[in-house]
Amino acid sequence: MPKAVFMDAAGTLFESVKPVAVTYAELARQYGKDVPSEEVTRRFRECFADAPPMAFPEADGPRLVALERGWWRDVVWNVFETTGPFPRFDEYFAALFAYFARADSWALFDDAETVLRELRAHGLILVMISNFDSRVLKIVRGLGIADYFDSVFISSSAGFAKPAAGIFQLALERHGIAPHEAVHVGDSPETDIEGALNAGVRPVLLDRNGGLQSDGVVRIGGLGELMGLLESSK
Repeated sequence: MPKAVFMDAAGTLFESVKPVAVTYAELARQYGKDVPSEEVTRRFRECFADAPPMAFPEADGPRLVALERGWWRDVVWNVFETTGPFPRFDEYFAALFAYFARADSWALFDDAETVLRELRAHGLILVMISNFDSRVLKIVRGLGIADYFDSVFISSSAGFAKPAAGIFQLALERHGIAPHEAVHVGDSPETDIEGALNAGVRPVLLDRNGGLQSDGVVRIGGLGELMGLLESSK
């Protein structure tokens, strides 16, 4: 049994109530910009993948919030850049950024709180490691899961974004544990699995739909399988 379980946030513990690109497109129409959801989906995937890491070493307070907001503004601008004029873009972005800061824009997966409760009952250290921004702190409080975690590391304030080993190393150092004493659970082969491997932490791929590619990695189809997996590794 490990001493600590590191967990990703969005896509692992909770998801957006609507697909992100659908929300982008629906809200854009309210601000005079009509782009098909399918086009927004394609552009969002491209622009998000091409964006630099959201990591701002030594930034904090209002400066950190401004950098996070600017990072997202660039991504969203790039999504719509090739679709023609968008005169009310600044109004739109302000509304979009505020929408995704709300806890009711997100929903816990059905198995999330149950497994968090089980992990705490077994005395495990729980750490959230996310490439989200500081809005996630308000979101997890609103979803009622903040108190399950001993610490939270987000890439923007940590100064490292997964798959960089640095954000994992900060968590290991905070809790005085060695890499082999922790596992990391996440839904992204590119960030969660590669990041954990880079830090020497055992990765567990959460593959809810059974379509993720990551050779030679332990995978689970839902968080309900996690406790059994950990107990079998005693």
